[in-house]
Amino acid sequence: MLLTISTTARPATDLGFLLHKHPDRVQRFGQSFGEATVFYPEAGEERCTAALLLDVDSVTLARSRGKNAPDFSLAQYVNDRPYAASSLLAVALADVFRTARAGRCHARPELAAAPLPLEIRLPALPCRGGPELAERLFSPLGWRVSARPVPLDEGFPEWGDSRYVRLELSGTVRLADALNHLYVLLPVLDDGKHYWIASDEIDKLVRAGEGWLYGHPERALITRRYLGRRWALARTALARLAELGDEPEERLAPALAEEAPEGETAADEAAAAEAEARGATGADAPDAGAEVRGGAGGDDPGADAEVRGAAGEDAPDAGAEVRGAAGEDAPDAAGAGAEVPGGKRVPLHARRRAAVLEVLEELGATSVIDLGCGQGELVGALLARPRFARVAGMDVSAMALTIAARKLRLERMPDSKRARLTLFQGALTYTDGRLAGYDAAVLMEVIEHVDPPRLAALEQVVFGHAKPGHVVVTTPNVEYNPRYPFLTGLRHPDHRFEWTRAEFAAWTARVGERYGYRAELRPVGEEDPELGPPTQMGVFTRDQRS
Repeated sequence: MLLTISTTARPATDLGFLLHKHPDRVQRFGQSFGEATVFYPEAGEERCTAALLLDVDSVTLARSRGKNAPDFSLAQYVNDRPYAASSLLAVALADVFRTARAGRCHARPELAAAPLPLEIRLPALPCRGGPELAERLFSPLGWRVSARPVPLDEGFPEWGDSRYVRLELSGTVRLADALNHLYVLLPVLDDGKHYWIASDEIDKLVRAGEGWLYGHPERALITRRYLGRRWALARTALARLAELGDEPEERLAPALAEEAPEGETAADEAAAAEAEARGATGADAPDAGAEVRGGAGGDDPGADAEVRGAAGEDAPDAGAEVRGAAGEDAPDAAGAGAEVPGGKRVPLHARRRAAVLEVLEELGATSVIDLGCGQGELVGALLARPRFARVAGMDVSAMALTIAARKLRLERMPDSKRARLTLFQGALTYTDGRLAGYDAAVLMEVIEHVDPPRLAALEQVVFGHAKPGHVVVTTPNVEYNPRYPFLTGLRHPDHRFEWTRAEFAAWTARVGERYGYRAELRPVGEEDPELGPPTQMGVFTRDQRS
């Protein structure tokens, strides 16, 4: 299989600097499935073309496959893998052009950062979805797309077209971006991979999609296909993408009418976001967005359930593990976010987290437990402040805690900071001695995920048994929902209820009176004169006589 990349930027031979491959040399790179060769068919001042030729050893590839591989029986030996661009080419491209794909060029850093006029050609690309899908995937990225179907047999035009296209892309794009586009979208168009898809593929997707995937109109389709339609992985990936913006994960996966394939029926991040919410910076909150509590729960439910999940329904068995702390806020509601001096909008989730931190400091708390900590955004912000000597995070979802540990970089955390932190799995409706002994407990966008009949159990566990000095509770204001365009129903499919301001006030008063707490109500987010704030907060302080 063959891939060519050409440029007409003068001097065109600068392409060699960017690819870290000298135009005068032919270089070979061994792969587990064959050999990749890089050479330059033309290299002049006016035009330069680099070619990646991948020679696939079909026998070696077949022998390395397990019995559950997508190609089986005779198809292991007679297939299109040696000739058609696929995940094999994407893997080879990632290996051979690793430095270029990262956008690094120490000799010419300004060149690596600049868009170049590029032309990319793939003579045979499997495209399950036809030329139209290639157009839908590449056009939003700034490419002019020519995808011509390859006939099954030119001698028999009545047989029609094959599932392959001759793809030609042209545009002014950074070379690193172009390589990452290909790395992600080649297996997406083929709708298959030659290797086992595991959870580390999520990290690969997020890294390669940095700067473009979040804003892509077909991001849900790309995510599902790249991850082999495994909904558990796709759900987690969409949650990770939601961190890059201010959208709930279910809005990153709108319902799509997509054909079924053949045969198939974070401490520094939190601190930066918090500083932005306080107006300290005009930059976008880095990697902040939907604080989806719980990620993906359960096994892959299959294609049918995937379509249901894409429409916004939870995957089977996810249940209350999905906690949409910030991601529950529908995007672009008037006043939900705020402007900072640079003119950038601060997402509501960042303002909510900053408001909670401000309250905790105001209360003088030094030990805090985040009940329903999800992926650890608030925990990371607490750890970034030395005044909080003891920080704990509890969540019902083991996956959420795993993601939190990764985002907090536990394996590289200094011992002094690690000694301040405790993460554990638990449920808020069962008495647990580990919840006691903290100055303050936080329930940030948690109570609305509890079935109303079980809410009394949560109250007893938190206010009756754990008895922290203070409890900070935030929950959506359902009255504000009309300000969210296109939102129908509740803000998150896992919400069991959403309260009006009067209902929340009545609940705080009842709980405070029963368990000996004084309750104060505060708004979070820009208040609407008629509908109130997007988020409502209750700050409980225990009566010393209790």
